Amino acid sequence: MQLPEYQASEFGKVAVVMGGESAEREISLESGRAVHSALLEVGIDSHIIDYQKDSFEQLINNNFDRVFLALHGRGGEDGTIQKELDSIGLPYTGSDASSSALAMDKIKSKSIWRDEGLATPNAIEINKNSNWDNVVEQVGLPIMVKPVREGSSFGAAKVEHKENLFSAWVNASQFDDRVMAESWIEGGEYTVPILEEMVLPMIKLETKREFYDYEAKYNDNDTKYICPCDLDKVFESTIGEASKKACKLLGVSGWSRVDLMIDSNRQEWLIEVNTIPGMTSHSLVPMSAEKAGISFGQLVTQILATSFQE
Repeated sequence: MQLPEYQASEFGKVAVVMGGESAEREISLESGRAVHSALLEVGIDSHIIDYQKDSFEQLINNNFDRVFLALHGRGGEDGTIQKELDSIGLPYTGSDASSSALAMDKIKSKSIWRDEGLATPNAIEINKNSNWDNVVEQVGLPIMVKPVREGSSFGAAKVEHKENLFSAWVNASQFDDRVMAESWIEGGEYTVPILEEMVLPMIKLETKREFYDYEAKYNDNDTKYICPCDLDKVFESTIGEASKKACKLLGVSGWSRVDLMIDSNRQEWLIEVNTIPGMTSHSLVPMSAEKAGISFGQLVTQILATSFQE
């Protein structure tokens, strides 16, 4: 895979912004440290910022030329920091503020995809006053209950009986005041990393758990990552194009990771788009990039180069 070449000096002084205050803080710290180390190895002047309430002053006062965003979850992927960086004209990696906010909102994303003919599981927002009979009627059982604006499967649960919907809502509402009930799709779990216009090799995720949850992502040693995946090349290419379209419809740019399901009828179902995917040792984008012959150092350099986009 032919990649553009950059000189380390082109990037100037770089702030790797990580940490934050979301539920994904620890994962973000791990991602940020990995990115920072890789940037230093390729000769880029990289500096770590563990982003707290007073950290914006550090970005203003330390003459940074650009920011590598490694903030996951609320405050990082929802457009908040992007809006702040726009206000001072400091370039950053990945999607802009409005696209980040849109991709973070799973309900809005689904509505846009559905209007444009892309398949995504049916879903509705729920709250403590929801009529659970109506929810089951609209969505069907089993149901995936999860926060509308959270990542890493925090607060997500599969519900097979109506009586368990309220407790699943209580669990999910700890992470977001907006919670959704989504039709359960039986099938294989896949992810599609995208770097600029390149669709990197798809990965199939296999876990002994009911779905690829937090434990399967970060703690289990028996989670399987199949890359190249088990799809034929033509079908994989079709999925790749659908994933790119899903991102473009949300205005997502730079880099991303599209999560989806494929059922027994070979129908793909879009689940969500991650605008700042993980960059830890367990993470999927680096794994896919490696299969494409892209080293971790090359990957972080190419992602950093997305900060040049207008």
